[in-house]
Amino acid sequence: MTTYDYHAAGTLDEALDLAARYGEDAHLMAGGTALVLLMKQGLIRPAHVIGLRGARELQGIRREKDGTLRIGALVTHREAERSPEVRAHCAALAETFGRVATIRIRNQATVGGNLAHADPAQDPPPMLMALGATVLIASRDRVRTAAVDELFIDAFTTVLEPGEILREIRVPTLPAGARATYFKFLPRTADDYATVSVAAVASEGRVRVALGGVGSTPIRARAVERAIADGASIDDAAARVGAEIEPIDDARGSAAYKREMARVWTARALRHVLS
Repeated sequence: MTTYDYHAAGTLDEALDLAARYGEDAHLMAGGTALVLLMKQGLIRPAHVIGLRGARELQGIRREKDGTLRIGALVTHREAERSPEVRAHCAALAETFGRVATIRIRNQATVGGNLAHADPAQDPPPMLMALGATVLIASRDRVRTAAVDELFIDAFTTVLEPGEILREIRVPTLPAGARATYFKFLPRTADDYATVSVAAVASEGRVRVALGGVGSTPIRARAVERAIADGASIDDAAARVGAEIEPIDDARGSAAYKREMARVWTARALRHVLS
């Protein structure tokens, strides 16, 4: 049985002090849906667990005067799914949060924890990437920002360093007339991980496309975006996605099957936002 010291942080500063003190020996816990499972499976054995639930600075959803949507790292997927602010900002984003697992999981799992966990098949990251979202990362010594595009290094690995805490997610305002969509292809149950997922956002003659489930990280399909910008047809642009993804064979399908589904669903997402 795994034993560890649990520290319930009452504020962000307290959490940062604990994270700095224990460094790589500590793991942060927000909703705990991923961390507890990993510990039960023996995949991680933290000496210290820092609970973040008491840090009010990591909570809340609000829209700034410039239209930026700010989502605290401890906001649950269910809160984000039901938030009037999120839906007013981008209905497709609210719907994406509603596609995560089951209501029970969405009531517990947090938006910041989802990003920090870096599961390549999760739902929110591709949508946030397509929307041009950034994250605010805090440590005891500094605060820095990173594009969600640049957050993921490998499966379950991010640019977050020991002593750092993902504080909030910021989604820029969308221009008038922008269209966004999220497609999740899964031949199993509706609460399963996606075999392939595609998010697309079109605004002011440009398009941003990101995919999940087709590599060790969520992937921004820049070749697809460039093809659309250069005047390629939707089908021709979608065909470019194959060169950007690295799917693997697993229980949800072969690499070849996922590659074909990525092309098909990328084309569907493009048609939805460009029609």
